[in-house]
Amino acid sequence: MDQAEMEERLSRIATLWTVVYRAHKEGADAVVAARNRLMLRYHGAAYRYLLGAVRDPDAAGDLCQEFAVRFLRGDFRRAAPDRGRFRDYIKIALVNLVNDHHRARQAAPKALAPDAAEPNASAGEAEDFEAGWRAELLEQTWKALAAENPTFHATLRLRAVDPDLPSGDMAERLGRQLGRPMTAENVRKTIQRAHSKFADLMLELVAESLDEPTHESLEEELKALDLLRYCRSALMRWSAKD
Repeated sequence: MDQAEMEERLSRIATLWTVVYRAHKEGADAVVAARNRLMLRYHGAAYRYLLGAVRDPDAAGDLCQEFAVRFLRGDFRRAAPDRGRFRDYIKIALVNLVNDHHRARQAAPKALAPDAAEPNASAGEAEDFEAGWRAELLEQTWKALAAENPTFHATLRLRAVDPDLPSGDMAERLGRQLGRPMTAENVRKTIQRAHSKFADLMLELVAESLDEPTHESLEEELKALDLLRYCRSALMRWSAKD
């Protein structure tokens, strides 16, 4: 599956999950509603995991929709830890869904050729769930930066795409893109501020996925996802506020 097809499928899943969420949010208390909104943010991680587990884009899409329905209906309540990381809850719920899928396939009449390979049912072997979660966090952080400060987003994106581009050339290219003049000094200052804002936004997203975020739990989560290098200064700022 190429990147364009993946993005198209993720966009479709996001739309479907939003519809399902709206249908289930009536009467939900504030905590449940907040967790359900958080679930919507990580549809990409769920789809990537399911695609790795079943190795069929259409089946993964169907399972992703089933996951949203079951999640919002409360079918995975027993899987949820009372405290801890939201991604652990999501991972356990997805594993349960994949196991149900494979049990149903095994019970159905076999339509595969004798030498056809069965999809890999082992949770996490087809694709690392944490890697998908990390990719989704990065993507959501970029989206948040674009919404909050388009100049920061454009500048940092250009630096990420072409890290060796001189500041003067960046200023010329960004000036055309943003429709206003930029100088090399502007670019250097903007990059510094954009890095700081990117780190703060990422830390906010990670904190939302923890029931009781503390300096220690945030640092542990960032290390587990190999994101601490982006957020060391942001974590210190976050801790200083408490």
